[in-house]
Amino acid sequence: MAVYNTEFSLTKRAIDSVLQQDFQDFELIIIDDGSKGNDRKELLAYVEKYEDKIVYIRHSNRGQAESINRGVLISAGEFITILDSDDEYKTHHLSSCLQEMEHVDLICSTAETVVDSVEDYYVPDKNDLSKPIHLDDAILFGTLFGHQKVFKSIDFKGGFSADSAFFERAETLFKTKKVFKRSYIYYRNNPKSTCAVLKKQLALNEN
Repeated sequence: MAVYNTEFSLTKRAIDSVLQQDFQDFELIIIDDGSKGNDRKELLAYVEKYEDKIVYIRHSNRGQAESINRGVLISAGEFITILDSDDEYKTHHLSSCLQEMEHVDLICSTAETVVDSVEDYYVPDKNDLSKPIHLDDAILFGTLFGHQKVFKSIDFKGGFSADSAFFERAETLFKTKKVFKRSYIYYRNNPKSTCAVLKKQLALNEN
């Protein structure tokens, strides 16, 4: 989980959703990407309560991609997955992902998406930013789940649609699959999210 100036209440919700999983053999690595303000102090105080489950590291602001890459570098688990700091897992998310891994190296899935309007179910197509595609047809960063070898073979690159770029590169090297389940809760009603900011910029450009 990469964190950058996320409201503590949202980050706590994300952390708690991991701690409450029905599969408990995990390590949560939180990479603080140079956050400022009191929220980071609250975050540090909270994770100190769960030092048997959580690793917390901090570096200067480098962006989500580099932060996740660093987390991958120090991870030791057989499987790796990602959680955005303003999203959350349903209690069976990890166990349900593990059930999908018998014959593949990497999966991504659909999500339960929380929106303010129907428009929020759509994001710009990475191949043509003027065209919207439904989230069910997109690759969602937080739903990636796979063997350690996948994540340690392919770095995340910064910029829009880093998740799709990662999955497309993985498809050429590993066995991949998209599954239809909604155990990841994706909050699109955050006006500060990358997609929300991009959609606003595109709308301004059109005007």
